[in-house]
Amino acid sequence: MKNRIINYLRAGYPALYLVSHEESRIEHLCASIATETQRHMFAWSISKGRQDLATGGFEDLTDPCDILDSVAAMPADSFILLRDFHYFLVPEYPMFAVLVRKFKDALVHAKSKGICLIICAAELKLPPDLSKLVVAIDFELPDRDTLGTVLDRICESNDLPILAGEERTAILVAASGLTTSEAEDAFSLSLVEVSVISPEIIQREKANTIRKNGLLDLVKSPLTLADVGGLDNLKEWLVEKRDTFTDEAAAYGTEPPCGILCVGQPGTGKSLAAKTISSIFRTHTLRLEAGRLFGSLVGQSEGNWRLAHQTAKAVAPCIMWIDEVDGLFSGAGASGQTDGGTTDRVLKAIIQDMQDDSDGIFYVFTANDIDKLPEPLIDRLAVWNVDLPNHEERVAIWRIHIAKPRRKQTVPWNPDDYDIQAIATASEGFSGRQIEMVWKDAIDMGFNAKRPPATKDVLDVLAKTVPTSKTMATQIEARRRRLEGKAHSASKPLSESYDKTVTRRISKK
Repeated sequence: MKNRIINYLRAGYPALYLVSHEESRIEHLCASIATETQRHMFAWSISKGRQDLATGGFEDLTDPCDILDSVAAMPADSFILLRDFHYFLVPEYPMFAVLVRKFKDALVHAKSKGICLIICAAELKLPPDLSKLVVAIDFELPDRDTLGTVLDRICESNDLPILAGEERTAILVAASGLTTSEAEDAFSLSLVEVSVISPEIIQREKANTIRKNGLLDLVKSPLTLADVGGLDNLKEWLVEKRDTFTDEAAAYGTEPPCGILCVGQPGTGKSLAAKTISSIFRTHTLRLEAGRLFGSLVGQSEGNWRLAHQTAKAVAPCIMWIDEVDGLFSGAGASGQTDGGTTDRVLKAIIQDMQDDSDGIFYVFTANDIDKLPEPLIDRLAVWNVDLPNHEERVAIWRIHIAKPRRKQTVPWNPDDYDIQAIATASEGFSGRQIEMVWKDAIDMGFNAKRPPATKDVLDVLAKTVPTSKTMATQIEARRRRLEGKAHSASKPLSESYDKTVTRRISKK
């Protein structure tokens, strides 16, 4: 990052926009660059005016228009760090039009004298008139070496030994994805709470921090493959790939997969399967709130994606799960007419990062309709067709739901006490989600009768419920035709023994 900024300065770029929450870290870096390149550095804020970093003196230039006017008189080969300047580059600012004009004029002077204006802000906000004149740079989150320096400083200030080995690694892995100040706060909080630096507490604080940006959630799910009924082909594939992100696999030369796309009928376990992958790969899952990617300002949507992707890179190895992605890109084909091309630009940013800058990230996309997804996205993923469960899968699903403890239940019901085969046959055409809903209704019947739910309760509810295969028959068949030849089946076909049993039953009739 340091060398990149130095190269921009030496190449004569008049304006840079550093996107980061780490203002103090950026200031330290800029001060180091000023020393190394022997350039004069100024810093500005609306509260203090302009500061000469060489002398420490302040000038009463607190108005953003005035600071732009002052660029013409700045010494050649210098740069100025503009704190929080993005708040004025929005139409709501009363002097917006004047400020944009003065910014353009300032860039002319800056270009002629080798001066650079560096905006430091937590988010990218640029009006269209300036979007092509300013280079936006995402300031990367600290790597583990940088976090290790923070950890050592906390240990020294608290008279603790410098941590090493597996204990140190676990702490730094837990802190990956935090800024230096966030990591420092998490380390200190852990010392206050339990008198040691605990990876569990740091992980908890990281989950809270990631959630604050409104884009990502750190998913902590207890679910494992045992909680998913059916989808055996998908399960086996995931188990085969679980070690491809390890150092051992890298040393062997194994290329990890980019990710998967689970597409098919609603309520069939696509999201459920996504939640279990962290237990298979033994890593974190970041869930992207895809609908929140889009912002109203030029570049904001792409900036939101960059923030999400940057966080995933810092946390890597990790899983990035984007749910219902077909809704996100359903209008990509007409993006130029409907949203000024924003959807297309976000899509291109996602695909470019998936291809060139996603080491350690495993993408999981879930969708109902493959037709709404762009081909470049599909081509980079292993596509899995998740259909309505067959008989054997319904048996597995029923057993899972019956045996699963609910609420404060201490002794769950035993699936062997039920005629699972009859229940699975009666629930033909039901989705996994419908099966769960039927079981909940059967529990209510048992509760009202002051006894455990019975097989008859389940069969009675099933008889009154219209299966998904009928309520969505047209959509289901259309999806199956679209997916034919385009996706692997997530489910294994019915076993030969079951097929023979069905054949015997039919022949008797």
